[in-house]
Amino acid sequence: MSPENFLKPIELPSKKPGQKLNWLRAAVLGANDGIISTASIVVGVAGASSSVGFILTAGVAGLVAGALSMGVGEYVSVSTQRDTEKALIEKERLELIENPEYELEELAEIYVGKGLTPQTARTVAQELTAHGVVTAHVEVELGLDPNDLTNPWHAAYASALAFFCGAVIPIIVVALSPAFIRIPLTFFSVLAALIITGTLSAHAGEAGKIKAIVRVVLGGMLAMAVTFGIGKLFGIAGI
Repeated sequence: MSPENFLKPIELPSKKPGQKLNWLRAAVLGANDGIISTASIVVGVAGASSSVGFILTAGVAGLVAGALSMGVGEYVSVSTQRDTEKALIEKERLELIENPEYELEELAEIYVGKGLTPQTARTVAQELTAHGVVTAHVEVELGLDPNDLTNPWHAAYASALAFFCGAVIPIIVVALSPAFIRIPLTFFSVLAALIITGTLSAHAGEAGKIKAIVRVVLGGMLAMAVTFGIGKLFGIAGI
């Protein structure tokens, strides 16, 4: 077995769905957090004070802090995942160097478990190993594509930008709304935005849309109601 086979990739028609949608998952999560957390901040402050300056200051501070936090959090999380994937791939590479025959038999047994006959399974394992030994074993045994590992920067950018875009919605509504309809309009705009993000999250996860929307909307409305109530309480108490 030539050394270059340990580095030669297998050409695939497309990326794995989970890795392909990684940035979308981060974006949907970031937008949802941006909408809910920032809306909760502005309605909480609005419950205590009618000053647009106070409300916008709190909202913008929450937007900047939240976007940075989401970006850094996603980067750290995905980087840890990527390091783990690299360690698993390196471990498999060493095992293939030290005991290639055992690894070939192990790969063939996996294909037998998938329904192939022992003879066909061994032929498939041999041909895939000859084409790209590490890729062949890592994809089947670990469910990873060594040529398409998750990218922490993609997740960080998507999450931070999406948080910013989501957080801007309640801030704009609060800034442009008259005082007497400020809170109702904020709730309505957030409701519409959460329905959209709930739909996108369901699409990204190939799950039921109704359940995802209800879950997101109820959580967001509850967070806003609680913070508004706390703001009212503190405002009345003069704290």
